Amino acid sequence: MANSYFQFKQFRIEQGECAMKVSTDACVLGAAAAIAGARRILDVGTGTGLLALMAAQRNPAAHVEAVELDPAAAAQAEANFATSPWATRLTVHRMPLAAFAAARPAPFDHIICNPPFFRDSLRSPDARRTTARHTAPDTLSFPELANFAADFLAPAGQLTVLLPPPEMQHFERQAVLAGLYPASRLVLRHRAGSKPLRHITAFARHTGQLQEQELLIKDTAEQYTSAFQALLQDFYLAF
Repeated sequence: MANSYFQFKQFRIEQGECAMKVSTDACVLGAAAAIAGARRILDVGTGTGLLALMAAQRNPAAHVEAVELDPAAAAQAEANFATSPWATRLTVHRMPLAAFAAARPAPFDHIICNPPFFRDSLRSPDARRTTARHTAPDTLSFPELANFAADFLAPAGQLTVLLPPPEMQHFERQAVLAGLYPASRLVLRHRAGSKPLRHITAFARHTGQLQEQELLIKDTAEQYTSAFQALLQDFYLAF
């Protein structure tokens, strides 16, 4: 059973009321997204508030907003924000993304998202976990996310998304249709030679050569790699 909380160096994530708990790949997204210089950051589908809190820690000048449609998760994110050192720079909007779009927010310099991605697999009997993990017309679809980013990113802004490789291919097609193009990709693997676990891809309004890097979580001795430790050292207590 997952812990009811996850302690980081500068903040604590209470997660007992959230369907999706803190995960390694989400932490990599939060640490790797290129948010330097961004003044307005949005976390879509914030859940526990993890990505928003990591963004607030990494970028002291940014105001970070978060959208969450699940009432219990939104309340937990608010509580996690309130107990963090950056409470005055963090805001949760308890609503679906479509409702947030209808409110016409000011443009964002960076949008981050760890979206639902199981499109074809069996659904969980837990309805809240299904909402968090599966794309559906009444939750958050890939076209909705791509179109929202195209509408509400600043001209030089970026959208950074975490997905398994097959789902990322599907999302990339939707992003291009919306006018956003892959700019960089981080390929996350458990160890050398293993199949990619996740792609973390940044999208921008301009086309260009895709910059690709790889990050291995463990080495052959099943120890965290130096690159992984360097990326997460400001967050994980173990480092």
